[in-house]
This record gives sequence, C-alpha cells and structure tokens, in this order.
Amino acid sequence: MRFIQNFRELSVSPLHETLLEVVEEGLARADPYDAVVRNLSVRGGKLVIGGYEVLASACVHVVGFGKASEKMLRAVHDLLGDAICGGVVITPNVEGWVGSVRVLRGDHPLPGPNTLRSSLHLLDYLDKEVSESDLLLVLVSGGGSALFEVPEDGLVLEDVSMVSKELMTRGADIVELNTVRKKLSRVKGGKLLRYVRAREVITLIISDVVGDRLDVIASGPTAPDNTSFSDAYRVLVRRGLWSELSRDVREFLERGLAGEVPETPKEGEPLFNKVRNFVIASNQLVLEHMGLALSRKGFNTLILTSMLEGEAREVGRVLGSIVKNVAQYSKPVSRPAALLAGGETVVTVRGNGIGGRNQELCLSLTISIKGLRDVVTACVGTDGIDGVSPAAGAVVDGGLHDEAITRGLDPSEYLANNDSYTFFQKMGRAIITGHTGTNVNDIFVALLR
Repeated sequence: MRFIQNFRELSVSPLHETLLEVVEEGLARADPYDAVVRNLSVRGGKLVIGGYEVLASACVHVVGFGKASEKMLRAVHDLLGDAICGGVVITPNVEGWVGSVRVLRGDHPLPGPNTLRSSLHLLDYLDKEVSESDLLLVLVSGGGSALFEVPEDGLVLEDVSMVSKELMTRGADIVELNTVRKKLSRVKGGKLLRYVRAREVITLIISDVVGDRLDVIASGPTAPDNTSFSDAYRVLVRRGLWSELSRDVREFLERGLAGEVPETPKEGEPLFNKVRNFVIASNQLVLEHMGLALSRKGFNTLILTSMLEGEAREVGRVLGSIVKNVAQYSKPVSRPAALLAGGETVVTVRGNGIGGRNQELCLSLTISIKGLRDVVTACVGTDGIDGVSPAAGAVVDGGLHDEAITRGLDPSEYLANNDSYTFFQKMGRAIITGHTGTNVNDIFVALLR
C-alpha cells in the first residue's frame, strides 16, 4: 500500500516517479511498527536492542505516549506476546486495548482533560502494578509532551497549557518550549523515573526533534535534563511572557529560582543507572536509508544535513542555489545527482493563504530553480500534514514556474500571501498522504538527471 494517495497523478515523467518512489521509501522507513521490529528482538529469553541485551523478567510492562505510540505498541505486542503483563499507552485519537495494554486518548497539540486523565491512569499503573523485579518498556514519540502531562503540585493543567500555547504563538522553538514545560511538570525532564520501581527501563524513541536530543524529545521523560529554573525564567522573559503568567505559575517558578523546589534530575544521578534510551527512528536514519536506495538506482547521493532550520522561504532559496550549482558545475556532487536534506523550518505568516512550511519551501524553490531541465524536487512532512493544509508537501521541477505563469498563476504572489497549498493544488503538485501515524520531521530530495 502506498503512502502517497495521488502517486500516479504526480508521476508525470520517469524522473518524477523515481522521486516519489524514494519518498515512499523514506516514509516507510519512518513507520513506527517497522522501526520497532527492526530494532527489537527476543533471543534466548533476552530482549536485544542496539547490541544491548537485557534479561526478560517474568513480567514486562509497557507504557508510552506520542503520535506513534499505538503503532509502536502493536509491534512490541507482536514480538513479546504473553510476556507483556500489562501497561498504559496514550495516543491522540485511539482508545481500546492491545493485548493486555490499555490504550487511552490524550489531547494534542496542547494538554487538556483527556491528557490529565490518561496520564494519572498511567502513573497509577506504575504505582500499583510494576515491582522492583519487573522490566519496563517506555515508548516515546513526537507529541508526547502534550499527550502525557501531570502538573507540579500547586499548579493546574489550564495554566500549564496556557504557557505552552503562548510560547508557541510567540515563536519559541522546541528547546525553549520544553525547557519551560519540564519545570512545570511532574513527569518531564527525567522526573517520570521517580515513579518507576522496575529493575530496568528500556525507552524506545522515535525522534521528531532536530538533532535527536533525548532531553527534548517529548520533553525527555526518561533522560537527564541539563536545564535549570534560571533557563526557564530567561525563556519566559525573552518571549515577553513572564509578567503575564498566572500567580500560581510565577510563584512556583520563583520558588524554583530560590532553590526551594528541586531541579530536574541531572546526568550522573543514580536514578538513571537502570535506564537505557534508544532512538530507533529519526530524520537522519530516514535520509541514510533514502540515500542508499538512490545509490542503488545509479545516483551520486549527498546528504546535505538532517538539521535544516530557519525561515522556509529562505531555506528554499539556499537549497535552490545548491541545486543550481550541481546543475551547472556538478559540485558538490556530479550528475546524475541526488541531494537529500531534513529538519524543520518555520513560516512567518504575512498573508492570509493556506499552506505549510514544506509547501512554502517548495514554492520558494520553484522560483529559484525555474528554467532548469531534468531537475525534480520534493518537500514532505513525514507526519503527512503540512501546516494548515491537507497536503504533506509538494513536487517541484524546473519547468513549473513557467507553466504556472502560462496558466495565469504567479508563484511570487502566492508566496507573498503564504498561499502555497492553493498554488500547488491548482497546479496538481500537492502531495497527499493523510496522517502517517509518525513524525521524524521533514524531508527534502532533489534529483538531477
């Protein structure tokens, strides 16, 4: 089954088809179920992951939270079967059971009543069901910060949610956002381990964070945290939010600044001796897999970076300049060439159009590479939803700009209005996948015949 629902409509040439096939390869590599199966196995009564072996106890418990956690759970269940004694997993939109593990719903992108109810249920399960002789598997993926949340004593969820919302709207990046979240939460920044008695904890992680920082992905529930209350204070001041906090939140943070509230657990604390964290899917791993697939197809492949950041339209111009350099000088890689990149850009909204960061990047690229022959590119969000549009991204080639002008559509005008989806929908170049059930940031690929 294909991820790209309009694959045939977009395959207007053999080069376009090759491009879409490798995008499919990337999305498949990011699939949560397959990522677990590739990385986790059972041999002779032991769980094996990343070269590490742990003796499977009489009871293996599973907890988790994130957009991909339900798919991850299904893979774990298929691998371990009756060895799983139970657990609780929190997802954005599914409830029920997978074997003996209960699946509960949380709220996303901001924590709400469902998140709190499900999170308290998870902590109650850890308290009542998991003993010192048991093994605990923790399944973590993007969205976990909103789906798993219990505020610190004296705080209410509404205040915590408001802080997250305001930081997002004021341009805070994920590191800044989670720096503050970790201080206001009882379960983030390694604090989840304070509720765990299990003899060993194995955390399987699907990364949606540029650079795969364990302390940032889902706010690092089982990872050491190197931030402080002072760091959180500086973020809130920088984003103009400190004076607008509720009285309870500000008083709590002031107590933290005064040393009256313990900091998050740090590297080297005994709490982490029993924990092993493994990133089993990430943007870099997806790019490497796509690169191998393209090499087998005869392309000279270069991964530019898995850490793309910045304004989408500006990143589009930079990537366009690299494509043009390869087209004219066969540098930094010779044709037939494949350029790959990944990460997560942002869009500063100036107009009133419909779009997302991947389509805005691709629209900027359309202008940058106009007139180039035998060049096809794609920009895709691996979660399948780009911004406020129903598309995952778009496909662009060197002839698209002039084709659009001929049809009375000026790409520059659509870019100025942040209306990238409307442009690509009219041109029949929007990539439609629907929700993929995972997120390892965005992928960019350019093929030059």
